Amino acid sequence: MNDRHSSKDLTTGVVWQRLLLLFLPIAASTCIQQLYNTVDGLIVGRFVGTAALASVGGSSAQIINLLIGFFVATTAGAAVVIAQVYGAGRPEDVRIAAGNAMAIFAVLGVILMAIGLIASPLMLRILQTPEDTIQGSILYLRIYFLGVPFVLLLNMESNMLRSVGDSFSPFLFMLVGCLVNIVLDVTFVVFFHWGIAGVSIATVTAQVVNMGLLTWKLTHTTESYRLSFKELSLRGVYLSNMFRLGLPAGLQSSMYAVSNMIVQIGVNSLGTVVVASWAMTSKTDGIYWAVSNALGTAITSFIGQNMGAGKHDRLKACVKQGMILSFSISLGLSVIIMLVGRPVLGILTHDQAVISTTYEMMSYFVPFYFTWSVIEVLSAVLRGAGDAVRPVAIVGVGICLFRIVWIFTAFRWFHTLPVLCYCYPASWLVTDIALFVYFRKGKWMEQGRRILEK
Repeated sequence: MNDRHSSKDLTTGVVWQRLLLLFLPIAASTCIQQLYNTVDGLIVGRFVGTAALASVGGSSAQIINLLIGFFVATTAGAAVVIAQVYGAGRPEDVRIAAGNAMAIFAVLGVILMAIGLIASPLMLRILQTPEDTIQGSILYLRIYFLGVPFVLLLNMESNMLRSVGDSFSPFLFMLVGCLVNIVLDVTFVVFFHWGIAGVSIATVTAQVVNMGLLTWKLTHTTESYRLSFKELSLRGVYLSNMFRLGLPAGLQSSMYAVSNMIVQIGVNSLGTVVVASWAMTSKTDGIYWAVSNALGTAITSFIGQNMGAGKHDRLKACVKQGMILSFSISLGLSVIIMLVGRPVLGILTHDQAVISTTYEMMSYFVPFYFTWSVIEVLSAVLRGAGDAVRPVAIVGVGICLFRIVWIFTAFRWFHTLPVLCYCYPASWLVTDIALFVYFRKGKWMEQGRRILEK
C-alpha cells in the first residue's frame, strides 16, 4: 500500500498518542454536529416559541433517531470492513469496499426519504404527539427527510475517512457545514420569519454542503482509498460482511430509538413544558454524548486497523487506555454540565418553567454518566473486532428492553418525573455488568478473520 506508513496508519506508534490524535478531531466534529442542534434549539426557542421547540425536538427527534439512526449506524459495518482491509495492506480491496458502501447507502437514502415523507403523520400520531405541536412536527420531518440521502452519504464518507485514520477532514468540512447552518438559521428564521420551515431548510442545506465537500475530498485524494465512480457497485465482494456488521449496529440504534420513543410517550403524558424540557436536555448535555460517541468511533477505527494487521497487543492496550480516557471525560464533563447548565438554559430559552424542569431532569442522570464509559468502550472494541451480534443482544436487553419494562411498570405506578428519568442510569448499570462479563469471557479477537475473507 503506497500510504501504508503514513500518518493515517494506526498500526504503529505509541497507542495512546495515536488514539488521542484520532479522537480529538472526531470529538470536535461531533461537537459541531451538536452545535447544529443547539443553534436550532436557540433560534426556535427564542424566536418562535415553546410549542415550536417541542415540535423540533420532541417526537420528531425520536422518529429521526429511529429511522435515520438505523441506517447511519449501519455505516459502521462498512467502516470496520474498510479499516481492517486498510490495516491488512490491500489498497485495491479498499477501493472496492468503498465503492460498494457508497452505492448501497445512496440507494438506501432514497428509500428512506420516501418512507419519511409518506409516514411522518402516522408515526407522530402513534407517539401521541401533543396537538399543539403535531403540525409543526410534520412540517419539520418532511423537509428534513428530503435531505436524508445526503445525510447517509455524509456519514458514510466521514466514517470511511476515519476508518483509514483521517479524522481531520471530516472535522474541517463539518465546521464549514455548521457555519452555513448558523448563517441560514438566522437568515431564514430571524429575518425571513419562516419559523420551523426555516430551521429545517437550513439544516438540510448545511448537510448537502458538508456531503459535497467530503465527496470532493474522496474523489481527489491520491491515497489508496480514493473513491472512483467506476467502483460503485451493488455486487461487491465485501457487501455481505458490511451488512453482517452493520445490520446489528443499525438494530441496536433502532432499539435505542424504540425504547426512547416509549419513554417519549411517558414524557408526552406530562405536558408540553416537560416535552420542551426533555428536548432541551439534549441541547445542554449533548456535548457529553458527542464526545463519548467520538471516542467510541476512534476506538472502533483503531481496533479495526490493528485487527487487520494482526497486532493483538495493541488491541489490549487500546482497551485499557480507552477506558481511562472515557472515565476521565465522563467525570469531567458531568461536573461542567451541572455547573453551567442553568446559565446555558437561560440563553436557549426565556421560559422559566422549561429552565427549571430541564435542570431538574439533568440532575437525575448527568451524575451517572460515568457508568456509560464501560458500554461505550467495550461496544466500540467489539464492533471494531467484528463481533457484532452478541453485544447488540446484551445492549438490547440491558438498556432497551429494561427501559420499556420500566415505563410500563415503575413509571405507570408512580407517574413522576424522577421515576421517568431514573430509567436511564438504572439501564446503564445493568448493561455495564452484562457487557463486562461477556467481554471477559468472549472470544472477540477471533472475529476479525471472517471480515478479511472475500
